[in-house]
Amino acid sequence: MTTEGHPAEPLRLLAVHAHPDDEASKGAAMMASYADAGVSVLVATCTGGERGGIQNPAMEGDPHSTRDMGGARRLEMAKAAAILGIEQQWLGFTDSGLPEGDPLPDLPAGCFALKPLEIAAAPLVRLVRRFRPHVIISYDENGGYPHPDHIMAHKVTVEAYHAAGDPDRYPGTGEAWEPQKLYYDLAFNPQRFRALHFALENAGLASPYAQRLAAWLEADTEGHTPLAGTHPTTTQVDCGEYFEKRDDALRAHATQVDPAGFFFAVSPEMQRKVWPWEDYSLMDSRVPTTLPENDLFAGLR
Repeated sequence: MTTEGHPAEPLRLLAVHAHPDDEASKGAAMMASYADAGVSVLVATCTGGERGGIQNPAMEGDPHSTRDMGGARRLEMAKAAAILGIEQQWLGFTDSGLPEGDPLPDLPAGCFALKPLEIAAAPLVRLVRRFRPHVIISYDENGGYPHPDHIMAHKVTVEAYHAAGDPDRYPGTGEAWEPQKLYYDLAFNPQRFRALHFALENAGLASPYAQRLAAWLEADTEGHTPLAGTHPTTTQVDCGEYFEKRDDALRAHATQVDPAGFFFAVSPEMQRKVWPWEDYSLMDSRVPTTLPENDLFAGLR
């Protein structure tokens, strides 16, 4: 790789996620494919997921997670990272939880989502300056879905992407490094769910996506169809041969993922035929590139 200001060196990818398990449900096959090709891949996990409930019926009453959910999720994260062949770093913030009720309760004091931006972003700026990624990936403004930690993960990622290269910002966090490309993950791409839904129906199989598609397609009283997302797909990474690794990484998060649940409704074989990609939206590039792309490192090789 040769780019202006960067000598030939191994490519590096940083993915910023809110909780342990997010890396397995969003971009895992892509990361495994790049790691297998020799790219250095690092996941930054903003919180420990301490406030997550048990989502897998088989884990109900598990003594470790009942006593110490944060500790259990650290072990799950280590197992998932090993499966994907990637590195992982904790940023050290406390899970905000997902508020429920009407009215919504206040978020717990000291949690990640309530931190001032510069305090929340500082550990990520430090990590960017140490790891020196060429490409950074995280969520869109809505967090992919509106969990307060996902929204804050978006904010700190954008802040770090723009600030890490400025030596006058975040003093004491290392030598400035300017990442070259910023992407938003499109794990909830409606086109993908539509394609998988119709593939299941055509095969005579039940689809778990009908309700989600109906919500996206529901028109308001004036006949308008609401948009499911605000950012177009610019980049599709062909990584279908790594879908089994992705699924194994998901299952490693045993407290959070039901092995008989939504994520496994479509076989890897059918997914490879219907939608063998993981989808991204390029939000900023400091190198020339042509859209659409099939490589997050387009313009950097």
